[in-house]
Amino acid sequence: MAYLMGVDLGTSGTKTALFDETGRTVASCTATYPLDQPHNGWAEQDPEAWWQAACETIRGVLDQSGVSPSEVKGVGLSGQMHGLVMLDGEGRVLRPSILWCDGRTGRECQEITELVGKERLIQLTANPALTGFTAGKILWVRRHEPELYAKCRHILLPKDYLRYKLTGEFATEVSDASGMNLLDVAHRCWSREVLDKLDIDPALLGKLYESVDLTGTVTAAASAATGLAPGTPVAGGAGDNAAAAVGTGVVRSGRAFVTLGTSGVVFAHADQVSIDPGGRVHTFCAAVPGAWTVMSCTLAAGLSLQWFRNQFCAEERRQAEAEGVDPYDIMTREASQSPIGANRLLYLPYLMGERSPLLDEKARGAFIGLSAMHGRGDLIRAVMEGVSYSQRQCLDILREMGVAPDHIMACGGGGRSSFWRQMLADVLGCTVQTAKAAQEGPALGVAILAGVCAGVYPDVPTACDAIVHPDQSCAPNGADSTRYEPFYRLYTGLYPALKDSFSQLYDL
Repeated sequence: MAYLMGVDLGTSGTKTALFDETGRTVASCTATYPLDQPHNGWAEQDPEAWWQAACETIRGVLDQSGVSPSEVKGVGLSGQMHGLVMLDGEGRVLRPSILWCDGRTGRECQEITELVGKERLIQLTANPALTGFTAGKILWVRRHEPELYAKCRHILLPKDYLRYKLTGEFATEVSDASGMNLLDVAHRCWSREVLDKLDIDPALLGKLYESVDLTGTVTAAASAATGLAPGTPVAGGAGDNAAAAVGTGVVRSGRAFVTLGTSGVVFAHADQVSIDPGGRVHTFCAAVPGAWTVMSCTLAAGLSLQWFRNQFCAEERRQAEAEGVDPYDIMTREASQSPIGANRLLYLPYLMGERSPLLDEKARGAFIGLSAMHGRGDLIRAVMEGVSYSQRQCLDILREMGVAPDHIMACGGGGRSSFWRQMLADVLGCTVQTAKAAQEGPALGVAILAGVCAGVYPDVPTACDAIVHPDQSCAPNGADSTRYEPFYRLYTGLYPALKDSFSQLYDL
């Protein structure tokens, strides 16, 4: 039996899982680390903490499973995207990594837009200059820490630091590199035009691979630290969402997944590159060679329901504790008593501003149509519907681009709710499913990529056909879809009507 390992470097911790070649989870281990915020809006982590967590969890799954290291045929790496890791000529970390959620680079993003041109930047990198992306972070360090920048010899993304520690290779792969604002996404190579205009030396960047490519093998030093056998292949791997796409079987046209975690993500597979000229959604290289993904990200999906629970559902929390159930189960029960449309109540889920499709940090949340007749169940349902409408708005943009999924896998906390999944199916107008191994997500995805790299599977789609199986399925109810439609149309008109008011309120 061949075994495959997936290492998923997240923001709160690293999860390593070991799978057999049928995709069965043999062992899983997680180690956490802190997120540092030295200033308001900043977010940093120590890359050495990632490596220690990787060593701990790799040893953990080997110990739990009793599998011989020689039976591990490949390792795949997944990780939080966009973070900046800078190393000197000796491979030493120069400063804490600036993370995806760090917001310090507004000035640098404006500079990138001016130097490259907004339209040209989107044409080349498939994305506008965003504070979360890596290029702005590079320019920030160059401006504010010039002595440190002068020592930099290697720029890596978070998971690629683990690759360096495991293999000694300075490399990345196209799905993760797509989130740097430096990759020519259509041609899957570094954009010399962007690098020249930003005056970034391409020699600083890692060698580019496809996600299934062999990027190196485990060194003797890494073997001593992790317990892996020397010479174990390490595949390219993928950024977290691209890895989750593989782990949920989203590897063919017509397939997508929606994540209702803190944020909301719609992530669809595309056989042809398709770029939104307005930059409202992101186009990245897929982990499947020769394919792409189109992705939207809303900032307060599950966060909206969490906010409502924390602020207004003390009674439900007490009841849940007494019954030994999740407070969200009781909230969902209340929401189900409210009709479609929440008794003519709409909710805008812009608690943190909004990314897709608005790109407006000044947008704010709102209940529209509130009256004395509304109860808590109506408000809960309005929140769930508003989040669903925001995902529909993003999906409609994908459809305009020719990316039209008919099956969507549901992930994240919200995806575990059968009530919310049915609502999504009705609002989105397509079948919403769960996957049996969805909880392993990115770790399973990169283990599959490692299996293709090692020759265990012939290609990614074939592997997913054998490993990833739907669990529960919700087909759209035609009558209910029709009932949602006028509320969705009203929803889409609210932000344009309120945009100026949001801006004025923000600036007061």
